[in-house]
Amino acid sequence: MTGSNQKPPSKIDAPQEPFKRAVAGCLRALAHVPQLEVAYAAEKPSLVRTGAAAKARLPEPPRKLAKRDVAILRGQADSMALRLACHDPDTHRRLAPSASGARAIFEAVEQARVEAIGARRMQGVAQNLDAMLEDRFQHSRYADVRERSDAPLEQAVALIVRERLTGLKPPKAAQKLVDLWRTHVEERTGRDLDRLASSIEDQRSFALAIRRMLAALDMEELGSDTGQESETQDASAEAGEDGENLQGQRDEGAEAAESQTTEATEAAGETTVDASEAMAGEFEADEEGEAAEGEQPAESRRPPAKGRPEPRAPDYRAFSRKYDEIVPAETLCDPEELDRLRAYLDKQLQNLSSVVSRLANRLQRRLMAQQSRSWEFDLEEGMLDPARLSRIIVDPQQPLSFKREKDTDFRDTVVTLLLDNSGSMRGRPITVAATCADILARTLERCGVKVEILGFTTRAWKGGQAREAWLQAGKPASPGRLNDLRHIIYKSADAPWRRARKNLGLMMREGLLKENIDGEALDWAHKRLLARPEQRRILMMISDGAPVDDSTLSVNPGNYLERHLRHVIEEIETRSPVELIAIGIGHDVTRYYRRAVTIVDAEELGGAMTEKLAELFDEKAEQAEKPKAERRTLH
Repeated sequence: MTGSNQKPPSKIDAPQEPFKRAVAGCLRALAHVPQLEVAYAAEKPSLVRTGAAAKARLPEPPRKLAKRDVAILRGQADSMALRLACHDPDTHRRLAPSASGARAIFEAVEQARVEAIGARRMQGVAQNLDAMLEDRFQHSRYADVRERSDAPLEQAVALIVRERLTGLKPPKAAQKLVDLWRTHVEERTGRDLDRLASSIEDQRSFALAIRRMLAALDMEELGSDTGQESETQDASAEAGEDGENLQGQRDEGAEAAESQTTEATEAAGETTVDASEAMAGEFEADEEGEAAEGEQPAESRRPPAKGRPEPRAPDYRAFSRKYDEIVPAETLCDPEELDRLRAYLDKQLQNLSSVVSRLANRLQRRLMAQQSRSWEFDLEEGMLDPARLSRIIVDPQQPLSFKREKDTDFRDTVVTLLLDNSGSMRGRPITVAATCADILARTLERCGVKVEILGFTTRAWKGGQAREAWLQAGKPASPGRLNDLRHIIYKSADAPWRRARKNLGLMMREGLLKENIDGEALDWAHKRLLARPEQRRILMMISDGAPVDDSTLSVNPGNYLERHLRHVIEEIETRSPVELIAIGIGHDVTRYYRRAVTIVDAEELGGAMTEKLAELFDEKAEQAEKPKAERRTLH
């Protein structure tokens, strides 16, 4: 290389740049994805897969790299690469169980499988993954765990499976967690555990073996029915039988089983993010985007169920509502802390704010353009219409023409933004959501549209005072919801944006984000909208997953919260004047909501929110113009 091509001394790479390039190159090579985009940021690791392409985000390495820091970062990269190279999302979705607890174990063990493949083949990868796991559990709260109720079963099972597949002991910080569950797991699934190593390279066979383990652990009601059905279908396909003929031979009972299997398959995608956090170096793995294979988020409508009656309202209840709370954001922390949190939010999102602001300004121009076109012409009184003065010049007998500006529909509209404040939103997603809500509230306020910003979470992890009351009552069966709700009002519809601006910083507070019970939150936001005087009411739900509350789901059916959410959505979409939109971040919400869009990265949230709102207002404008055009035609 000639001297003219060398970088000047002032532009020499930072010390960690060669290391970052080396890690990125190894990640691409190990994943067999040459077009893999690798970025570094001071955030939680994430992996987004879209069709044949993928995007990986790794933590920014420190300027002074220690040997341990190198191993941890390489372990996170190796974990992502193995997920891309050894994991088939279609097979995974098809065989995943429906129950929340079983699904969490299924996800965690699948990640343990792909990591074990790399550890068995390459000693260096095994050492990197071991360093990654050791670091993660050192920062967890499981080092001193004493009771099973505080020890996640999915992580214990995944570490036990990892030990069987690779011979590597669990990290020291996770040893107590594993010891609490080892006897229970090995007594019930010892034979299946011994057979796992023989099917490690076959994802489908491995998944069926895990389904048998879950049945032995009494983790799902259907046992291994889904796996057996998939096995039968695959065997038939190998024998050359046509799938349509097989479908025609099924009786009504088989069709009912198939509908349950379909719901199980759909529900399998709900915890892709959470489970990958559990056993993939805490990176967020999003494979929902593969179905779309496009750069733009695709809107889809939930197809109506064929041949099945609409479900009745679920038997949903709360064991106790005494400890639920609806609170203004400013009451959850003191003013000084709120100022600090807002300053932190502004600092984190300086670059994103400019992008979202441009999108918001574009939305504002579209709304203002519609407002400026809202005139009535050829009236006998009002403002003189200069555009029609030429008529009088041509024919002085023509009367003067007047026009009058119509009252725009936007000034009689209220929009509610309902933000998921669950723990899985921690990090970049909640920061982006807070900023987008802030900027859009300001934009719509300029256009005369009132905006309300709400959040929902729970007061405690794994049940709060409601669970304590249930325990004191003797643990009655089917208690219903067993956690204390926390519904937060960040900005009421009548409050100006300037007064509520600081409140959005509360989302940055450590410990605020916990569980998410979507159905009751959606019902709460809907009822608030129904009480508003505006003629047009719009409710936008922003979430990154299905409803999850460990305390509730541990003593109720696995789909208890999801069934209630579906019922609330159905009620709003079919019987309410409120217009409901949903945006899923890395989670397919189109199977719940008729009007919905799924995005694969939180960075796309601003564009999705502005586009969906613009579509709604455009639809209203078109509906207003249509009767006018019909009147002109008749005239």
